Amino acid sequence: MHSGPRSTGSDPVTDVHDADHRASPVPLPPEQVVSAAGELLRALSAPLRIAIVLQLRDGPRCVHELVDALGVTQPLVSQHLRILKSSGVVSSHRQGREMRYELLDEHLLDIVEAAVGHAGEQ
Repeated sequence: MHSGPRSTGSDPVTDVHDADHRASPVPLPPEQVVSAAGELLRALSAPLRIAIVLQLRDGPRCVHELVDALGVTQPLVSQHLRILKSSGVVSSHRQGREMRYELLDEHLLDIVEAAVGHAGEQ
């Protein structure tokens, strides 16, 4: 646990609670952009949805392929795919009798891989 300011050398430590030290506000994107980012992160918040995104990194997959790869039921995979689709993470298209799902944006895969990598380092 962090107990206070730390010095990394011989320079004096600035007390961030000093009345003379005021941090400037960081400019933020418009509220609707921040809100959309929150919705996207909520869509990616379930472990099974993270696993689905990772399964789709090499290309489109049918529901039964995801069921087999993840070892969960078809209704559960379908439920999570609906959430990912409504959030703009995946898209679907019919191929014969099956629906194939794919990632809409590689940036989303980068977010998931970064989170998984970070979690694995702890």
